[in-house]
Formats: sequence, structure tokens, C-alpha cells
Amino acid sequence: MNNVAIAAAFTDIARFLQLKNDSIFKIRAYQRAADIIQGLDFDLNEVRTRPELLAGIPGIGDAISAKITELVETGRLEYLEKLKSEFPPALLPVLDVTGIGPKTAMMVVTELGLKTVDDLEKAIASGALAALPRIGERNAERILRHFKALAEPKRRTIGEALPAAEGVMRALSAACPDVRKLTVAGALRRWQETIGDIDLVCVADDPAAVTRAFSKLPIVTEILGQGDTQASVIVAPGFQVDLRVVADAHFASLLLYFTGSQQHTAQLRTAAQKLGLSLNEYGLTDQSGKLHEFESEAALYEHLGFAYVEPELREGQDELAAATSGSLPALISLSDIRGDLHTHSNWTDGDSTIDVMVAEAEKRGIEYIAITDHSVSRAISNGLSVDRLRLHRAQIESIRLKKPGIKVLCGSEIDILADGSLDYSDEVLAGLDVVAASVHSAMGQKLEIMTERIIRAMRNPHVTVVGHLTTRMLPHRGRPEGREPIEADLDALFRAAADTGTLLEINASPSRLDLKDTHVRRASQLGARFVISTDAHSTAGLDDMKYGVGTARRGWCAPSLVMNTLAADEFTDFLKTPKPERGKWKPGRGRSDNQRG
Repeated sequence: MNNVAIAAAFTDIARFLQLKNDSIFKIRAYQRAADIIQGLDFDLNEVRTRPELLAGIPGIGDAISAKITELVETGRLEYLEKLKSEFPPALLPVLDVTGIGPKTAMMVVTELGLKTVDDLEKAIASGALAALPRIGERNAERILRHFKALAEPKRRTIGEALPAAEGVMRALSAACPDVRKLTVAGALRRWQETIGDIDLVCVADDPAAVTRAFSKLPIVTEILGQGDTQASVIVAPGFQVDLRVVADAHFASLLLYFTGSQQHTAQLRTAAQKLGLSLNEYGLTDQSGKLHEFESEAALYEHLGFAYVEPELREGQDELAAATSGSLPALISLSDIRGDLHTHSNWTDGDSTIDVMVAEAEKRGIEYIAITDHSVSRAISNGLSVDRLRLHRAQIESIRLKKPGIKVLCGSEIDILADGSLDYSDEVLAGLDVVAASVHSAMGQKLEIMTERIIRAMRNPHVTVVGHLTTRMLPHRGRPEGREPIEADLDALFRAAADTGTLLEINASPSRLDLKDTHVRRASQLGARFVISTDAHSTAGLDDMKYGVGTARRGWCAPSLVMNTLAADEFTDFLKTPKPERGKWKPGRGRSDNQRG
């Protein structure tokens, strides 16, 4: 068992409990456990020899700890097996198909006598599914489209791939202490939002010994190929990992070559050919056959006449033109981020108390944090009534007195209702430090209606930021079908954000990454500004900021465009500025972009 498999077990328990109409608190406990386990930075198999590790995981109580121990020691969980025995075998796979909720899934499986998901496809083809109550041909066709999409090979979110890669690198470094410069390449180094295979490169004096050790790692489930300088394996939970080992003199060229993208490398190859050179994974070869080696990627770029291009920008678009003209941006980095403006506590659907979230944020060096629990319309998330919001604010004010080392802001993630109005009155909103307005319902509205709906919210003088603007969800283990983005005129929304002084959120949750990279670049071109927030529902979620920063970097984003790079006092001044003037705000006491870069 690995962390992903253990988390999946708790996700399945939560789904079965939903089908049984069990306690919502019990369901949430298992859902939160799955989320926490996904975010752990150590392998739960370590509890075999270090059981005390479980006691140190916030949000994991005795009951969950016992189940984790059972899974680690036996590879199965009696409680989960008992739940499975109460339902038809095809139920969970059918639930994975978008458009089918728990009650409908039960009806479909029972009425049609389905034993596998393949039986579902046959039922769709024969018309049996469409004939069922509340289904019809239109829903049957939609379910078929998503069913076929589920059957296609899947890329994984970077939030799933990066921990897997880090686990492999830790294991390989422990097995081969002489390995040097071990790092990721490929799409993962470019911080793409979804990843196929994981590419690793490193330096070692004895490459063959490294590839042998790599192939024998305990997490390897299948060896696809092994040579003296390269190996390819499958590791739990199903990632293909390709390793290349080279001499130190070739490392920079190999790293550049295998970072890609294919389009970027092709453009570099064309540039090399114009200089009478040939680009390969070992360096540049001239017409006499002499190989030119490089100590760094920057030196290779310079030899070809370009400024260094950060990996996140290497997508074969206009980055080389910018590298020639000197117009590449000084990209934002994780160390630039000073505050987190979208977090949740157990007052609504978060896992931890406010004081625990604040303490964990302070431990991570965050200078300010906004607690933005859900507004009243999010009943499914235990949204705050006006009376509860008042108590919520009182608790935050009391925590402020105890935590002078971090500025704690009182906020709300407030629903943008179907007509563009907001969940609380202006009088209530005026008492909040940060208002994040988000669409959580009526996502199927027509383009024109949705666009005007969000712009109306932006015009509200109390709305600080629009959260996860497109509402999309990337396919991931907890939601394999993902969620399509809303239909809206994004250019109109980006212009409205600039005109009204409303910030746009780059949501760092790896299942969202919303705005995505291309949106960030376009929005900045139209004058919009951003915050990067974690949308953390647990303390582990506070570590997701890196994914948002990676997305911002892919969107050519400089620190000056992201307002939570401001120091705490300056950000407070920013919030006090009337909204129309915020779009003209220039960082003052903070460091300059050049210093930040």
C-alpha cells in the first residue's frame, strides 16, 4: 500500500457512506482523511517501524489511524470490504462516470443488472439506459461521451505527479548516495498542469550501478527496460518513470534536451543549424564533428544567441523571440509570496480549527492569512449564516491578539448567486477584510448571462477577488471525470477586473489551477492583477502554493502583478484603497521585481 492507494480507500469509504445516507460528519471525516494523506510528505509505510508518525498528523484521529495501520500491515481494510459487500460490484465504477449521482447509479446498476462498467456501455448502445426513469437519450449520450473519456489513457495532475517523483528521488538517493544533480525534467520541470511520464536525470560515476539500483527500488512494480545509462519502470501508483544517467560534462545539455517541450527544442535545433551546429542531448556538435559541452543551460542558450529561458516558458511559442529581444519577464518565485488569501477552517468544510490553520501558516513563514470560510448559500459546506459569521470574526479577532507574528484577516468566500448578487448584504461585506466572490452554482448558464453575472459581482465595491474564475476541475483520483469550465467571455471578464480593480485568483489547488496559465498571460495583457491562493481546506493544503506559482510562471507573471507579494502592511494599505484605484497600485515598500527575481 502507498499513500495514493490508502487515500483512495478512504475516498471509497466516504462514497459508500454517502450511498447509505450516513452521518455527514462521518462522511467528511473520511473525505478529509483522504485529502490529508494525499498531501503527506512521507510514505505511510514508514509507520510499520515508526508508529508515532501517525500521532503527528493533524486531523487524523485514533479511528483513522487504526485503519491506516491495518491497510499498511495487511494491504486490506475489513471495514471497507464490509461496505463493498453491501452493494453491487459495478456500483463504484459506474459512480466514476460523470452525470451519474449516487441514487441514479444505484437505480442503473440494480435495474439493468450491471456487473461491470462494460455492461453500462452495452446498455447505452441498446437503448436500455435511455429508457430508465430520469435518464432519456440526451443524458445517455452525455454519459457515453464521458464513459469513453474515462477509458482513454489519463495524464495525472501535477499534484499527483510531483509527490510521486519526489518519492522516487528520495528512494534513489538513499539507495545510491553517490548520485548527484538528481532532478526532474520533461513536463514536470515545466510545471505543466497534467503529467504523463515522469522524467529524471542525474550524474553518477557508475551509471550502470545507478540504473540497477533504480530498477530494484521497492516502489517499482514493473521494469520496462534497463541499460547502462538509462532505465524505465512503473512505480506505484502507476506512473512510468524514465531515468537518464550521464557524465557531469553532459548534464546541462541533457537536462535542457529532456526538459523540452518538443516544439521549444525543435526551435533551438533550427537556431543551431543556422549557426552550422547540431543540437543533441550531449551538447552542440559543429561541422567538423567536435562536440561543444556546457557547464549550464544558460551557457548553451548564450552560445545560440539567446537569453536563458526558464523551463516554465519553454513551450515553443514566442519565448525565443523574447529571449532575443531582451523582453523575457523576471518571473515570480515561491519566495515572493507573503500571504495566503483563500483558506478554510472547520467552521465550514475545512479540516482544522482557525488557530491551527494560522499557526501552521506562521510556521511556513507566511506573513498574513485570510480565513475565508463559505457563505450561507453553501449549505453542503456548512456555510456561515450572518450570526455565525459574526462569531467567526470575533474568534479571528481574538486569535489576532495571540498571534502578533502573523496578520490574520477576516474574510469570506462568498457565493456569486445566479443573478450576480452576493450572499451577504453590503453592510455585512463592509465588515470583512477580504471578500472572495466565487461561482458555485448555476454553472450551466449561457455565455452572455454568466459573463454579466460575474461582472456584476466585480462591480461591488467590497469584492476583493474573484475565486477560481472558470470553476473547472482537472480530472484526478477523487473526481476522474473532472469538471468542464463555465462558458463566459473571458476577455470581457479580464477587462472588467482591470477596470473595477478586482483581483483575479490563481487558485493553487492542484485539482483546479484556475486561472490556468494561458488565462494568466492574457489577463495580464488586458491589465488585470492577481493573487495566488491555496484554497486550503487543511494544513497540508497550505503547501499547495507552489502549484499556483508554477502556473503563474507559465503565464509569464512577474511579482508586481501578484498583490500577495506585498508586505503585510502594504497589503493592508492596498485593501484600504478604493477599488478603482487599486489597478494603478505600484508596490512601494516591497522589493523590486529585479531584486525578487
